[in-house]
Amino acid sequence: MRTLQKSGGIASILEALIYIVAFIIYGAILEYPPTNASSQQELTFLSDNQVIFSFLNLLMYVIFGILLSILVLALHKRIKEHTPDLSSIASVFGFLWVGLVIASGMIGNIGLSKVIEIGSNDPEQAMQIWSTVTIVTEGLGGGNEIVGGIWVLLLSIAALKGKSLPKSLNYLGLIVGLAGIATVYPAEIFTEVFGITQIIWFLWLGIFMLKSAKFADP
Repeated sequence: MRTLQKSGGIASILEALIYIVAFIIYGAILEYPPTNASSQQELTFLSDNQVIFSFLNLLMYVIFGILLSILVLALHKRIKEHTPDLSSIASVFGFLWVGLVIASGMIGNIGLSKVIEIGSNDPEQAMQIWSTVTIVTEGLGGGNEIVGGIWVLLLSIAALKGKSLPKSLNYLGLIVGLAGIATVYPAEIFTEVFGITQIIWFLWLGIFMLKSAKFADP
């Protein structure tokens, strides 16, 4: 029990750090081409930054998903004693989010590689394919956070009822969950609120789990 809770706490903190790294790279390092760029210009941009895009897909989706699976299991073990049914339902959405996130990263990387390969002969067709790849990855988990939002929301409700986590942390979780569900509406503000509040939630949760793991049963 102690080892799992410690692993979950470390995973939670790493999740927050992955969010921060992604915000920094996308916000301050990568400069996207103008919206009126030609297909060739967009393709050149993708080709020039293939390594960094591939790294981000691996980090933000695949590694994030692996860490998330550890956290989902650790939280289920912690909360199920007092609210077993609600904890189980929350875990279903948690593991579903794991699958969607990992799938998004794998599709994104394979799609990017194929687009650059095709683009050497037909830039127009390559960018049409890239548009499709983007829609699929965004739909699975890159552009909406509904499944993740439901997981955090149900988890926070269960933890409030069972008093398994700090009350103030659970209230923050309610905000995170509702913001994630709200991303069903195409407004950037909800995605930003979800991302920022979840960074705080992940960090707070991870620190709490690491501290409480010291007193848990081996």
